[in-house]
Amino acid sequence: MLNTIKGAAALGQDTSENGDRLATPHNQPATRIATAPTIPSFDALPDGAFIREAQLVQSPKHPDRPAPLPFSAPTLWRKVKAGTFPKPVKLSERVTAWNVGIVRAWMTAQGTT
Repeated sequence: MLNTIKGAAALGQDTSENGDRLATPHNQPATRIATAPTIPSFDALPDGAFIREAQLVQSPKHPDRPAPLPFSAPTLWRKVKAGTFPKPVKLSERVTAWNVGIVRAWMTAQGTT
C-alpha cells in the first residue's frame, strides 16, 4: 500500500488511504472554454466602420479566412506608400485601420467588387 501511495504521489496523483484516486483538477472533466467572437464579414460592416489589415488581406497564418482584397499585406503597404490605395487612420498609438466605406469606394473604382 505504501508503494502505491508513493508511486501515485510521484506521478502527481492524489490517492486516498485505500489507494483510490481522489478528484483533483488533473482528473476532472474538461470545462467548456469560451471562444473568441467571430469577426463580421466585410460585406456586413457599415460604411462608417473601421477594418484592420488582418481583415483586409489574406493571411498565411489564417488561409481559411476570407479577405476582401486579393493581395498580401506587404503589397497593401506598397500601394498605400505609392498612393494607389487609401491611407489608413491611426485610431491609437498602436492601432491602424481603414474606413470600410473608403475601401469599398476604392474597390468599386478598381472593379474588384
